[in-house]
Amino acid sequence: MLRSERKSFRRFLALYALLMLGIFSLASYVYYRAQEQLMLTGVKSRMIDYAAEQIRRLRELHYAFPFERTYPRDPRFRSAIYDLEYVRIFSTLHSDRVDFLRDIYRRDGYVYFVKLLDSYYLGAKYLFIEVPEDRRWLTVTLERILIAGLILGALMAVLGYFLARLFLRPMRRSIELLDRFIQDTTHELNTPLSAILGNIEMIESRRLEARDRKRFERIALAARTVSTLYEDLKFLTLERHRPPEDEPLDMKALLEERLEFFALAIRSKQITLERDLAPAQRVADRRLMARLIDNLLSNAIKYNRRGGMIRVRLRPRILEIEDSGIGMAPDEVAEIFQRYRRFSESEGGFGLGLDIVRRIAEHYGMTIDISSEKGEGTRVRVIWESDHA
Repeated sequence: MLRSERKSFRRFLALYALLMLGIFSLASYVYYRAQEQLMLTGVKSRMIDYAAEQIRRLRELHYAFPFERTYPRDPRFRSAIYDLEYVRIFSTLHSDRVDFLRDIYRRDGYVYFVKLLDSYYLGAKYLFIEVPEDRRWLTVTLERILIAGLILGALMAVLGYFLARLFLRPMRRSIELLDRFIQDTTHELNTPLSAILGNIEMIESRRLEARDRKRFERIALAARTVSTLYEDLKFLTLERHRPPEDEPLDMKALLEERLEFFALAIRSKQITLERDLAPAQRVADRRLMARLIDNLLSNAIKYNRRGGMIRVRLRPRILEIEDSGIGMAPDEVAEIFQRYRRFSESEGGFGLGLDIVRRIAEHYGMTIDISSEKGEGTRVRVIWESDHA
């Protein structure tokens, strides 16, 4: 799966998970409220009986006042009375935070029932009855929600995976068609490109007139550009399963050879080339390292400005290629290694080069560090810590 596919896949699953979580949370809340209401309904009948008993005691106390001043209490519940202005007259409740708008509710581990008094015994209009809440219903409810969440979560995860695959199928089909087209194109390019390059090598440009030499150099430049693209296509389509043939490489000699290959392209854009090449050895497949170097140099030339600069620096464990080209924004740098990803429509190519660089670097355990600034240029550093055997 390509990085773009993985990114779309993750986004779809994240959106799907968020949607399913929202639906499950809403359903869980509705179920929780229903169970809470069921519990309150079961407690309410008992609290109505308690309220009736307390009202009878308040009536007796009302008529016996002031000879009897002891507020009636009951070991089964606590109570409180409030007047018409919501002012507390007397209370044995655990909390003074009471709600006059609901007839029954739960708070802080207790259930409260509110009864409006028809007769103002002791000046009271509201009677509150408080009993401890039996929280077994809450434990059972949460267990059921958790079990349902685990079962539905597993089912939704499987369903989401298949929906995501179905969602990506058109993209995958398009990529497969593009890959097949590239593979067929690569086969067709082989013979004519070999003939063109072979004939170019046979022509001695020094014997041509100045005007013809300039035309010849343009043809040679175009042929080498196509050759670079062809090598990338061949690497991805025809040789990607070919096992590497590692050998000790003289990186300096290989780099000088590839710079010579691109010399005509560098001259055509009047680019100043600065070399700082120290001897360096590396155990690797020559073909793979050539592809890595070619793609980095090709990008440095392609996205450079006319009359710009390219600086190539080689050290025993570092290859650095810096250009003064168009540069990239930080978000573009983060996506630069995606296959078919291009940030400049004015330049040719399929967006394959840096994907190939990434594959080769990962195979040999190399680190690629790219620093770039829009309009200022780009610096690519390839770092290897130890020889790959």
